[in-house]
Amino acid sequence: MIHGYRAASAIPIVSRRRLLQAAGACATGCLVRSQAQANQNDRAKKTVVGAHPWVYAAKQPNYDIYPILDAIFADMSYAGIEGIELMHTALQPEGAVERIAELSRRHRLPVIGTSFHGNMWDRAKHAEILADAARIIPRLARLGGFTLGTSVGSTGKIKTAEQLDAQAELLRKIIALGKEHGVTLNLHNHTYEVEHNLHDLKGTLARIPDVKLGPDLNWLVRGGVDPVKFIREYGDRIVFLHLRDQKADGKWSEAMGEGDMDYAAIGKALREVGFRGPAVIELAHEANFRPTRPLRESLKMSRAYVRKTLGY
Repeated sequence: MIHGYRAASAIPIVSRRRLLQAAGACATGCLVRSQAQANQNDRAKKTVVGAHPWVYAAKQPNYDIYPILDAIFADMSYAGIEGIELMHTALQPEGAVERIAELSRRHRLPVIGTSFHGNMWDRAKHAEILADAARIIPRLARLGGFTLGTSVGSTGKIKTAEQLDAQAELLRKIIALGKEHGVTLNLHNHTYEVEHNLHDLKGTLARIPDVKLGPDLNWLVRGGVDPVKFIREYGDRIVFLHLRDQKADGKWSEAMGEGDMDYAAIGKALREVGFRGPAVIELAHEANFRPTRPLRESLKMSRAYVRKTLGY
């Protein structure tokens, strides 16, 4: 007898272990595909209110959320969040897609995208950043994710024309890679992109006129930019939002609705421009802040506030 076959009939003998492995692989693939289809269906229905796990990452060694993904998914699901925007480092480990797909199914929390960052102005970093994108984007797409919130990196000073050229060159490559997988890049901002009369952002827009935007409304405020005016000026290219609140003294509030940002006016501006993209809550706390409640409760309060003020 030849190993694995019956000599008389040449019919393969498949071990129980191999059958189970094959069935498991099929089930995982079906799970990932069904989750991706569910995400697409949800997108067609309404503005999805998601959450980003930065507030969890801030307390983790090296900002690594992979070891605590179970808790993050559970908290966001409890809070009524409709989708998670991951951090791209959570997609890097082998087996990440299968693990995240199972968490997404178990907690009924779709993956809508991931944040992504690098010093794109530095040509010496281009190969490394592009390799990261080439690894992350297909994995994100397998999970049904469709948005890549991208930060271009700060130099610590105003960027030169050459640095803006390099930044745009790499962004074009990542945009093209995303299109191959149904993932849309949007430009995320902190303060450095919008300070100095939006020097960094305008430099990118001049070089890539059709690039999409995913502004962080609170970072706009911290960068001296009126979010309502920004929405009205750039609304036709805004496909994604990050939401956070802060108090009159400039410090972040524990949850949305406990600060002083005028989200009623922001909601009016969003309706005026017909915004339909995901709106993602990204809580953040000052370095010395001591929470008064579990994070899941602050997420739940924030979700209710978004519904009340923005109508999503």
